[in-house]
Amino acid sequence: MNTKHNLNNKLEKKIRHLTGKAIFDYNMIEEGDKIFCGLSGGKDSFVMLDTLLHLQRVAPIKFEVVAVNLDQKQPGFPEEILPNYLKQKGIDYYIVDKDTYSVVKEKVPEGKTTCSLCSRLRRGSLYGFAEKIGATKIALGHHMDDIVETLLMNMFNNAKLKAMPPKLLSDDKRNIIIRPLAYCREKDIAQLAEINNYPIIPCNLCGSQENLQRKKIKKMLSGWDQETPGRIESIFKSTQSVSLSQLADTNLFDFSNLMLDRTMEPKVQQFEGAAISSSNLIDIKNIEIIDAS
Repeated sequence: MNTKHNLNNKLEKKIRHLTGKAIFDYNMIEEGDKIFCGLSGGKDSFVMLDTLLHLQRVAPIKFEVVAVNLDQKQPGFPEEILPNYLKQKGIDYYIVDKDTYSVVKEKVPEGKTTCSLCSRLRRGSLYGFAEKIGATKIALGHHMDDIVETLLMNMFNNAKLKAMPPKLLSDDKRNIIIRPLAYCREKDIAQLAEINNYPIIPCNLCGSQENLQRKKIKKMLSGWDQETPGRIESIFKSTQSVSLSQLADTNLFDFSNLMLDRTMEPKVQQFEGAAISSSNLIDIKNIEIIDAS
């Protein structure tokens, strides 16, 4: 019991620290904000909610946190679980009833993955509701693993260098989405959720399986994580250190008009110790080369 308690404290401190750092780095939460905390019933959103409520208590600024769940009317959805949990904890909440399930089943052919359309409909519903209640930020429970998986999926399947940003202004500029768990690893979140024994609601009630491509990426990253610890973190950090001149996007970097400039004194080193044959009648014995470093 004591070991479990110590592990819980260690994980909570780690996740709270990383969440606080992400919030600070991206200015996710400001004085007077009303944070719409998307609560799906999964492990990530439960941990995010608890972490934001803790930060609300200790932060030097004042902001509100309200939990919002979208009941999409999936058959078998245990609609009493989240209200009972939130009432017991004394957490402000809304349950939004919207039958997106029927729309998804009508539009998506039998046997096809429904996750993409379901996600779009859910996002649209939540965006509209955030405005209705005057929320200034929408917090979603995506973590570092989600961001890296999305990056690789876009690279492999869509030929785009694109992921999930920790902070995003929606296309219509009417909502700001924040991902406070962006610096947190899924394995830590899962472990903390298990210790805290949250009433997890599975995301397979509609009968749809997780996107097959995402499952493949997740399996690949899991193997990398075991073979080379720290690789997931390195991939994520690469999204924070972008060198446009070292990529190939002509819309973001002007490759066409690159010009030589030899007015500055170069770093040089003597080119020695090599036998050189040349058809050019020049003296190459003491030739110098520029250090490209």
